[in-house]
Amino acid sequence: MASTLEQLAAFIADTDFEQLPPSLVEQAKRHLLDTFGASLAGTDSAIWRDCLALVSEEGGRALVSVWGGEQQVSPRQAAWLNGVAAHMYELDDTGGCDHSGAVVIPALLAALPLASHPVDGRALIAAMIVGYDVGRRVLEACGGYSAHNGAGWHSTASCGVFGAAAAVCNLLQLEPEKCASALGIAASFSGGLWGFIHDGSHTKKLHAARAAEGGVQAALLAQRGINGPSAVFEAKWGGFLQTLAPETQQPDALTADLGSVWKLARCSIKPYAACRGTHSAIDALGILLSQHPVNVEKIERIVVGLNPFLLEMCGGRELHSLASAQMSLPYALAARALYGSAELASYDDAKRLHPQIDALMARIVLVIDEQQSRDDEPWVRLETQQGEQWQHHVAVPSGAPANPLSLDALLAKYRSLAGRVLPLEQVMQLEAICLELEEVADVREVVSLLQPTA
Repeated sequence: MASTLEQLAAFIADTDFEQLPPSLVEQAKRHLLDTFGASLAGTDSAIWRDCLALVSEEGGRALVSVWGGEQQVSPRQAAWLNGVAAHMYELDDTGGCDHSGAVVIPALLAALPLASHPVDGRALIAAMIVGYDVGRRVLEACGGYSAHNGAGWHSTASCGVFGAAAAVCNLLQLEPEKCASALGIAASFSGGLWGFIHDGSHTKKLHAARAAEGGVQAALLAQRGINGPSAVFEAKWGGFLQTLAPETQQPDALTADLGSVWKLARCSIKPYAACRGTHSAIDALGILLSQHPVNVEKIERIVVGLNPFLLEMCGGRELHSLASAQMSLPYALAARALYGSAELASYDDAKRLHPQIDALMARIVLVIDEQQSRDDEPWVRLETQQGEQWQHHVAVPSGAPANPLSLDALLAKYRSLAGRVLPLEQVMQLEAICLELEEVADVREVVSLLQPTA
């Protein structure tokens, strides 16, 4: 009987477009477009420009275009830079490894020049879906999001590197033995800690990038015959699960319903520029304010009932760092109440540091609800100075598969973000080609539209 690693490797090597359900293909195209929007906006940031400067100083073989810019860099550099951009503003998709789009898609497009022949849209979609699938399966094998991230690992990095490696292996059509080696190598490239949560440091912005880069490197090393450990998922000393998830590991999740249950189908597209843990509460407050219009000055308190895990992750109130603000549930609610949204513009310095925000955040109270599990969404209660109280709970946040964004809402998000960097005509061209991607003969046509000079 084939080992877990052998089964995963065969899945990576053998999956092609014809096996994919049409609904999954449609979802993949939307996630691709969403990732491009988030990434292009991310190139309009100081952190990304510093990363670009570092890469420019390093030099390298100019093979791959940098999204949102005119430069060309090496495949590994491109995966890293475009991964930084994709995760920069917390607008990339979630529910996979966790942020699969920011890992898998930069890795795939970085590897395009290394393919032996032009890659068509169908091949890109298949490789993308394989990457999402494997990255999520590794996270589930670690015990799931709450267990793995609760232990201090940022799964976008620690599990995402497997997804990136798998996607690139599929794209380059590597045989199963080399796909297995790539996963083994990726295991040693895994990392990424939640330490940034305590001081708003920038490392979270680098995690998707490092996973994308590591996945590309793992696949290229395996392609050349460098092998990885075969017992990477076995219950042995030095194995991935035994090391990173010794108490929570569920290795059967790696292959359960492999090829019939597709993990992209559970992924979400984010409507807000904030940690996904804040979204249900933003939704709930928005519903309350639409049902009971209240001037901000008349709000006595906004009370949120949440679980300890969410409080630890999103209970911070430090706003001087954008990274901290985007992880702050109190700020997300204050922005929704004061500015009418928690979109990217609501996180600008002037809005984030406005005195009215401080005054409103002082009236936002987070309380532990002992009835909630780590995976439960919070409830929100709006209290007015007149003694009125209204409470609401959104069990499934907007953008989730069971509560999806409409196509119009997705396109509005994409256009607002991509339009920060690209001219409108080019924004619309990129949108059109992504939505018909399975008809594209050479996806280099897509890549050319990610540069402002196209």
